[in-house]
Amino acid sequence: MAQALDALEASLPIEPSAQNENTDPPKSSVTVTKPIPYTFDLGNLLVNDSNPLPPNPSDSRLSATARDCAQALINQLLTTCPVTSSSDGVHLTLPPPTTPLPREKPLPAVKEKTKWEKFAEKKGIKDKKKEGKMVFDEETQEWVPKWGYKGRNKGGEQDWIVEVDEKKEKRKEGKGDEGGIGGEGRRERKEKVRRNERKQRANERMGRKKEVGAVGM
Repeated sequence: MAQALDALEASLPIEPSAQNENTDPPKSSVTVTKPIPYTFDLGNLLVNDSNPLPPNPSDSRLSATARDCAQALINQLLTTCPVTSSSDGVHLTLPPPTTPLPREKPLPAVKEKTKWEKFAEKKGIKDKKKEGKMVFDEETQEWVPKWGYKGRNKGGEQDWIVEVDEKKEKRKEGKGDEGGIGGEGRRERKEKVRRNERKQRANERMGRKKEVGAVGM
């Protein structure tokens, strides 16, 4: 009885839907060959396909072409670029790019030279090399900041003994200026800051006048 049932099932036709469910779709080949070989710029992950497409290509044709380009790029990367493995994973080192790409933004405008830069260029004054924000204090044998909190520029302000300049004291007495001797360095430093701010504002006003004059011309 069982043999008869097996023979009956074998003789029955299989529906198309059942065939599609049991049959895997054909896999594309990893080897891509084209009449015109591809050109690559691996540094930019770029592949150029010079093979012409037919007029009004279908979506399936475009998808197949894009798939072939991606497969060819992957093959080229795996066969020409060095591959290394580490605890973080597998790394692939790309070569330098060969295709020049356009800038995202325009070139910055040329900045006009300041009054000091023009003066320095005229007198041949060169910029000093930046030596960092710290300086070595010979008295304390420690590295201290040049400016700001506990800065070198505040040296002597917190000293409990200060050498008195007799000439300065006589001038202050003649002007009626009263104040502690220890604050003399602090006053001089603040006055220097105010002078620099005044010069900076004067330079800004001069720059604005030049801009207005250039617009009027």
